[in-house]
Amino acid sequence: MWQRVQTLYLAISTVLIGVLFFSVKAAVYGADGAAVQEIRYVDYLPYLILLIVITLLNILALTTFKHRIFQMRTASLAALVTLALQVWLVVDFIMTHEEVVFKVTAIFPLLCVILDMLAARGILADQLLVESAYHLRKARRERRR
Repeated sequence: MWQRVQTLYLAISTVLIGVLFFSVKAAVYGADGAAVQEIRYVDYLPYLILLIVITLLNILALTTFKHRIFQMRTASLAALVTLALQVWLVVDFIMTHEEVVFKVTAIFPLLCVILDMLAARGILADQLLVESAYHLRKARRERRR
């Protein structure tokens, strides 16, 4: 399981999403430059629900390594939901005022999308390799008859 690079991609993606549960999305600064309020991801219920769904999808994709097709679809679905979260963050960034400053954790979903898609691509490559080996074995058996 851990010797496959796509498993590492999924694990890193899961950790990055898990970090968002405990981090600050943005900070509101006052006129004197001091932080007045910190906005966390878990403070807003739709963000919390998306984070939980993405985390569950990543964990599911991480643990279903024996079922490659399901794992690939789950990783792709996690990437799509994470992309929706990133788009929502970008819209929030565009719609906010100048005194709101987003933290670097706002790009974590984008990194997770990239990692999830790389993992799905690696899983697909593994599946194609297994299928081609099966077809070669089947052809060899037919030639021996």
